[in-house]
Amino acid sequence: MGKTRLQWSAYVATKRALGGAISVNPPQGLPFQNPGSSMCGILAVLGCIDNSQAKRSRIIELSRRLRHRGPDWSGLHCHQNCYLSHQRLAIVDPTSGDQPLYNEDKTVVVTVNGEIYNHKQLREKLNSHQFRTGSDCEVIAHLYEEYEEDFVDMLDGMFSFVLLDTRDKSFIAARDAIGITPLYIGWGLDGSVWFASEMKALSDDCEQFMSFLPGHIYSSKQGALRRWYNPPWYSEKIPSTPYDPKVLREAFEKAFSKPSTGILVLILLAVFKRLMTDVPFGVLLSGGLDSSLVAAVAARQLANSEVACQWGSQLHTFCIGLKGSPDLKAAKEVADYIGTRHHEFHFTVQEGIDALEEVIYHIETYDVTTIRASTPMFLMSRKIKSLGVKMVLSGEGSDEIFGGYLYFHKAPNKEEFHEETCRKIKALHLYDCLRANKSTSAWGLEARVPFLDKEFINIAMSIDPEWKMIRPDLGRIEKWILRNAFDDDKKPYLPKHILYRQKEQFSDGVGYSWIDGLKDHANKQVTDAMLINANFIYPENTPTTKEGYYYRTIFEKFFPKNAARSTVPGGPSVACSTAKAVEWDAAWSENPDPSGRAALGVHASAYEAQKGGIAGKIAIA
Repeated sequence: MGKTRLQWSAYVATKRALGGAISVNPPQGLPFQNPGSSMCGILAVLGCIDNSQAKRSRIIELSRRLRHRGPDWSGLHCHQNCYLSHQRLAIVDPTSGDQPLYNEDKTVVVTVNGEIYNHKQLREKLNSHQFRTGSDCEVIAHLYEEYEEDFVDMLDGMFSFVLLDTRDKSFIAARDAIGITPLYIGWGLDGSVWFASEMKALSDDCEQFMSFLPGHIYSSKQGALRRWYNPPWYSEKIPSTPYDPKVLREAFEKAFSKPSTGILVLILLAVFKRLMTDVPFGVLLSGGLDSSLVAAVAARQLANSEVACQWGSQLHTFCIGLKGSPDLKAAKEVADYIGTRHHEFHFTVQEGIDALEEVIYHIETYDVTTIRASTPMFLMSRKIKSLGVKMVLSGEGSDEIFGGYLYFHKAPNKEEFHEETCRKIKALHLYDCLRANKSTSAWGLEARVPFLDKEFINIAMSIDPEWKMIRPDLGRIEKWILRNAFDDDKKPYLPKHILYRQKEQFSDGVGYSWIDGLKDHANKQVTDAMLINANFIYPENTPTTKEGYYYRTIFEKFFPKNAARSTVPGGPSVACSTAKAVEWDAAWSENPDPSGRAALGVHASAYEAQKGGIAGKIAIA
């Protein structure tokens, strides 16, 4: 199938924006055909009493609140007192693949947000079914026909979906294993059940609502959530598989590509899978280990992929920071080394502060570290979208899997180290996955995360955590097993000093004065008296700092219900730790800040501190 006039116009405009050459004879056909693949916004209301035109208009109005997630098209299916709405971001062939999707006789209706990477293999199992589109998500309707509710574990991808069986008016909803895509569930006073990609689409009309748990399915027949995702690591039992660097490296490469057994291949394949696209894409490159590995692997994969025929073999990378920030320097060096076309964006502290209200409205949280990191990502996403790019790869998940945060230096033993990584992965949907998805989706940009490939997680979490422990006596820094797996002298992926660069949290790496500026601004907005009385104003998840109090006031303005504030986690944190891990070092309880620089005695540019005998900035030997 050749390019349509619309696709040719998009091709020309994007190539010009990205500075690429325009082929007089552009390649024909669409690589990785799956016209319905998309990161979108979904809203479903099931079992409401009122099915009048006014109710339909209200559903449309609420669905519009998700249009930033899917600006390309809207769809609404109504069956008696059930509504399934969809706002589409077309990642492949914008002229087809609109949702909701159906089975052959349209008795099964499904609205999906996400990508199903193994849809071609699943179609082969469904050869007795007739498919209406090339959408990767259409397999869900047909899998339900074959397996009823017991098919979700067969899906390899990131997804949230709601499926209605009109034959008996039953329905199911499910969310991917880790919660890469957002989903909320709510209940109306009329007995209706609501599902939405973002809280803003249901918070006004639901009496109660909550974040839909990742790796779970809701069945109207059972009237409850149950977990469908049951990997070996979920029980937090200590694994004992020996470390094999080749296995780890192949595992990541597999998240980009085709089947294999090694960790390196799994990593490569995890990235290759996520190159399933017909639109221009790139990589978010901070210059840290995780994003640099994603960029390096993607650059190698792209050169040999069909996608290169359409958009060129040079990968585009993107970075943002305050002028002179650590990330900008490191990202430029990585980009030059792996040969990408690099785009560097700058922002000022004031520009970030001016965006805070809009950021909090979009990401729907008052968690301090999430807001700190989301703001530059939000600003960068707008710049990226202006270039015509619709999809980016990002490095979220690695720190949770490998214990990459600096506070892991203080883990007392391998058992507590492993249990903390399990807790961190289980909470990703409330933190980094929420940030990566909503900060980008605010501008109609889709973020894909190879490190959170299901098979890669299973292999990485099966390794004896003794190998993940930080051991300076053995020359092992944080995430040593990942660094070592890609330490290839014959065909290096990255320069050595980048491969072994100390962990820098995104909110720190964009420039240390960013967090300092936020604190200064909050101190001017929140008085001492306001903070002293915070427990009376905000008895649930009471803010303990002026910065936290300031974010909370903005959040409450947009989302005033008790149910909304309960969707946000609380508790003390140091350098992004869970509350449990704060117990690892007595000094941390005196310095409860989620910045990596709060890891006193670990971070090379740690906060100056007088307590606990620590003074000045402390460097690692």
